[in-house]
Amino acid sequence: MGRKSNRAKEKKARRLEERAAMDAVCAKVDAANKLEDPLAAFPAFKKYDRNGYEQSEWGWKEREKREEMNDERAWYLLARDADSSPVAFSHFRFDIECGEEVLYCYEVQLESRVRRKGLGKFLIQILQLIANSTQMKKVMLTVFKQNKGAYQFFREALQFEIDETSPSMSGCCGDDCSYEILSRRTKHGEASAGHTHGGGHCGGCCH
Repeated sequence: MGRKSNRAKEKKARRLEERAAMDAVCAKVDAANKLEDPLAAFPAFKKYDRNGYEQSEWGWKEREKREEMNDERAWYLLARDADSSPVAFSHFRFDIECGEEVLYCYEVQLESRVRRKGLGKFLIQILQLIANSTQMKKVMLTVFKQNKGAYQFFREALQFEIDETSPSMSGCCGDDCSYEILSRRTKHGEASAGHTHGGGHCGGCCH
């Protein structure tokens, strides 16, 4: 009787620990989503002046046609030229993937006239800074295999790795899948880099 009672207590303690850990993850994501300006801590990055191009301004919840971009969790990083015309943007969210708090980059788009000037890399570096400052574990994104330029850009120029949740890693569809999930760990995520999660693309919670 005493042994069974001890096992029950141990199970309860484990459940409480797991719940506390998930509550902590959700709290970080909720806190990040309540920020007024994630870039406030990095004033030097509010202006980009390289190869004749300037970047400034943040915009939130842009009214785009697609339902995904109208989601209340969506954040937008906007780049404008000297005439205040938008020339690039990134749509991102603070979310939970397989029990880890992450910044998920849904999209990065640049007008053709501002490409190959370092702006795309600059935008992703800002997302990495925001992910660090909000204690996210990773910056994640999805890239289509056929877009070899983007794949090479993230893998080589920005040192993203194929994430453990990517189809090619989980074995769910391997080479038949048209995309890869890439990620780069933040300083807060490096400590848990050796931890292995279950396969597949895990959905978020705590919304």
